[in-house]
Formats: sequence, structure tokens, C-alpha cells
Amino acid sequence: MNINLLIIEDNQSIAGQLIDYLTSKGFIVDYAHNGRLGLQLLQDNQFDVIILDLMLPDIGGLDLCEKIRLESNNNIPILMLTARDSLEDKIKGFESGTDDYLTKPFELEEVAMRCIALSKRRDLNQSNSITIGDLVIDSSKQVVTRESKHINLSVTDFNILLELVKAFPSAISRNELTKKVWADDFPDSDALRSHIYTLRKAVDKPFAYPMIKTIHGVGFRLIE
Repeated sequence: MNINLLIIEDNQSIAGQLIDYLTSKGFIVDYAHNGRLGLQLLQDNQFDVIILDLMLPDIGGLDLCEKIRLESNNNIPILMLTARDSLEDKIKGFESGTDDYLTKPFELEEVAMRCIALSKRRDLNQSNSITIGDLVIDSSKQVVTRESKHINLSVTDFNILLELVKAFPSAISRNELTKKVWADDFPDSDALRSHIYTLRKAVDKPFAYPMIKTIHGVGFRLIE
């Protein structure tokens, strides 16, 4: 499997359980007990997935997630662990750049499966640069620009945008979009809505006109 995993978790009991179980499943695991050490490890190593606790003693998990997104150039998938399970909390997590959200208490097997799914999702992107209007998507480098301005996206938001690009100029249904982005690892009912919200905030809100259009009763499509 050879998935390099970074766990940033201050609870030593939870971290120990994660490390023991994931190591037994073939993951290559590194561990940080606070945010600053996590950032240092990210500077010195290459990771495929990050497991990030929301409550850390030195840097808040949301702030740390945003910092990782700003400083990392390879869009490492982030799985956020938290005891907060409201839609508002999930939206805040997705806005900060997380790709998946798992509430405590959790099953260790589910953590492993979600990490595998995030790693695979990251590898699905193929080469080629695609231009639609003033939007440019480089799927090999996972780089998005609009009006030549760089747009920071989480891996999941990028994959949703990529599916909208592939469907252009047609619409893609919610069910098809969910299946293409999450495959058989179906998320809860709020996940797609939350990601569309954060995607619009990044791709549409800073610019003169929106490109992501809701087709009522169908799904979504891009417009030039």
C-alpha cells in the first residue's frame, strides 16, 4: 500500500491506537503531538494523507488546516477528526481546506478506509490543462487559476471542479458527481452541499460573475 501518513493529534491514547492499527495495516506513519511539530514534519517529509485533530494545544485545527493549504504546494488530502458534528462545524472544516470529516468516537477500520480513499482520489487526476473562459485547470499539477489568479482548493473541491469541467458544457447530476468523486465511499448527505459551497466561495465569489450554476432538478454545470 505504501501510504505515508502524518497524524497530528495531542491525545496520546487516541494517537497510540491510530498508530498501532494503521501501522499494522501497512501504513507508514509519522506522528506530531502539536501543530508546530506537524508543520515541521511537513516541511521535511512527503506525506500522502494527513489526519488532523481539530483541538490542538498550540494551533487550532482550522487555523492549522488553512496554514497547510497556504504553505503546501501539493494539496495533501486532510482527514479532520473532531467531536463536533453540526453542519456549521463541517462547513467551517471544509472552508479551512479539509477533504473529509470524521467525528469521535470512530472505528479504526473506517479511519483506514477513508485514508485509502483520500489517497486514491488524489491519484485519479490526469495530465492536461483545460481552459473554460477565464478558468484554467491543470489536472496533473492540481493547479487552478481564474483571471490568472491562483485559487487554493482542497483535494475534494478540486476533484468536484474537475468533474464539472469534464462534463462541460453539459450538467452533471448530484448522484453522478457524488459517485465520481467519492466512488463507493459515499459521504453523508451534507458533504456535497458543503463542498459546493466552499468551491463557489473560492471560484466564483472573488470574481465578476459566477461560473458554477445550479440546474434545479438536475445538478450543476459550468458556464463561461
